[in-house]
Amino acid sequence: MISPRFYLASMSPRRKELLDQIGAPFTVLPLRSHPPRGPEVDETQREGEAPADYVLRIARDKAELGAKVLSLRGLPLWPVLGADTTVILDGDVLGKPDDPQDAARTLARLSGRTHEVRTAVALSRIRSGFVMTETRVSVTQVTMRAIDPQEIERYCATREPYDKAGGYAIQGVAAIFIERIEGSYSGVMGLPLAETSALLAEAGIPVL
Repeated sequence: MISPRFYLASMSPRRKELLDQIGAPFTVLPLRSHPPRGPEVDETQREGEAPADYVLRIARDKAELGAKVLSLRGLPLWPVLGADTTVILDGDVLGKPDDPQDAARTLARLSGRTHEVRTAVALSRIRSGFVMTETRVSVTQVTMRAIDPQEIERYCATREPYDKAGGYAIQGVAAIFIERIEGSYSGVMGLPLAETSALLAEAGIPVL
């Protein structure tokens, strides 16, 4: 078994599953995301911040924070991978729904339309005491068929939407709503593998 040579700064089961799929040598580096002390990375979109800038900033912040805490935790100084996924429609960022009503409103907006899923990936390394970060971005167009209100209600009852950007999981039940994608399927899941493997290879961690 290959020893881990980079960290994943995410607790997302989907990102872990995708890295496992390609046999990447990683270990999870948890960042604080819950009370009582609150999140270590503020994922609030800034006023006037474009969606493309927002998703890139969050991915970079996760990776760079992870790299900075390695010494504090007494961990090997391996590269740290961070990622963020954003669903964009009409220039709006559609985040994770707060409740069933929010999920239903989001899905009603996506119904019968094409939206953009943008996933940014960042890899941070410590070099001569400084954090150096490289990034990649995957952009995918996703077209949903028209979804009737009863379907939306039943889908929300599955509880699948509640930790997903845009309120749906392409790898889950929501696959029945997807008519077409143009871009990266793994990017829509949360980690574009082509871009990720390219970053790792440049850092001397080839997957193959």
